[in-house]
Amino acid sequence: MKSRVDDFKYNISETFELPKDIVLDLPKIIMIGDLELHISNHKGIIEYTQETLRINSNIGILKVEGTNLELKTILSEEIIVTGNIEKIEIIS
Repeated sequence: MKSRVDDFKYNISETFELPKDIVLDLPKIIMIGDLELHISNHKGIIEYTQETLRINSNIGILKVEGTNLELKTILSEEIIVTGNIEKIEIIS
């Protein structure tokens, strides 16, 4: 049933040219070089150190690895991370 609903939402977003991240409740990730990362539509922070950041989302856990990671902004709809970002992984 869930996949039929997701298919319907996807088709609606395609037909009306609506943003998929909003319609399908998906995270939106914007990376600026290897220095800054913007994550919208998250579900909360699970772990935070200077080397690892794990964030919950509807598609699984987003794992960010690097050095000198720092949370610049934490809002209910967006997280901004700075530092030397080396790896981003989605863990289902």
